[in-house]
Amino acid sequence: MKKLLLPALLAAMLAACGTTGTTDQTGASVEDRGGAGVTTVTTPAVSGTGLSALTDPNNILSKRSVFFDFDQFVIKPEFRPLIEAHARFLVQNPQLKILIQGNTDERGSREYNLALGQKRADAVRQALTLLGAAESQIESVSLGEEKPRSTDRTEEGFAQNRRSDILYTGEY
Repeated sequence: MKKLLLPALLAAMLAACGTTGTTDQTGASVEDRGGAGVTTVTTPAVSGTGLSALTDPNNILSKRSVFFDFDQFVIKPEFRPLIEAHARFLVQNPQLKILIQGNTDERGSREYNLALGQKRADAVRQALTLLGAAESQIESVSLGEEKPRSTDRTEEGFAQNRRSDILYTGEY
């Protein structure tokens, strides 16, 4: 009985969905209101403080380097406001992308420095994403010891090279 009931039920449902043979189908009419009450909304390419903030020396967004202690990739508390400002800027401007370059001083093997530079770049990337920036906006790479800011073989020179640099699209 069940074997006969199911095909009959399917046949009845298909018949109900069929056309009636008439091809004259007209849609609902659309009322023309002449554009009254409709406004076009456009958003600026960059909202918030704008791109000029990235180069204004008085704005925290012009600061792009996060420095690390020797053999470390933990972000120091003094750089949290800088990372928070860049995260807010990225959230306000979802079309922007950044590249974070992790750097080290020359001490350590090439392989070790590449790995440490990547950990530094990833630490900044993770902090930015935790603060709301989209992962699709951020790329992180390691330059290891290949892009020194200072060639001085002093502790001050080495400290300048232990960093992650934030570069916006068009700067890399």
